[in-house]
Amino acid sequence: MTDIAFRDAAPADIPVLHRLIESAYRGEGSRAGWTTEADLLAGQRTDPDELAAILADPDQAMLTAWRDGDLVGSVLIANRGEETGYFGMLSVSPTLQGAGLGRRLVEAAHAALSERFGARRVRISVFPQRETLIAWYRRLGYAPTGETLPFPYGDTRFGLPLRDDLHFIVMERTLAWGLCT
Repeated sequence: MTDIAFRDAAPADIPVLHRLIESAYRGEGSRAGWTTEADLLAGQRTDPDELAAILADPDQAMLTAWRDGDLVGSVLIANRGEETGYFGMLSVSPTLQGAGLGRRLVEAAHAALSERFGARRVRISVFPQRETLIAWYRRLGYAPTGETLPFPYGDTRFGLPLRDDLHFIVMERTLAWGLCT
């Protein structure tokens, strides 16, 4: 996938950013790609207020990928302190998934976490039911830490669970100092 421009999201991008994230994770349209959570959760993945809070926080950002003026991908990056970064909400337009943009967004996230926050390692959290996604992250150098995080049942801002066994596994990867991949 060529001719992609990367930049930080701005507040004016929130409506289109919200639509992209929802399309990648929720609803029938998300099934066009391989990263859907539609079998695990209904409802929303995020909302404009959460995105605005991310953009206002100096320890977080949304990196975006644009092609011909259209938003085609995004990823949340965050400083977790102690040389640790986090990324999440990796979103690629469902009809463009599988063409390498997700990997490019992860590489951009690694570079930004290293450059902006001095991260030497990156953590992510993934549903254990997402075996294909976990395998993809393993190919990118991530390994499970053995830690788990609870799913926030009862908080509809994160979606409406379709099962009662949701939680996250934590995966981590080391970044070579000054290198982005």
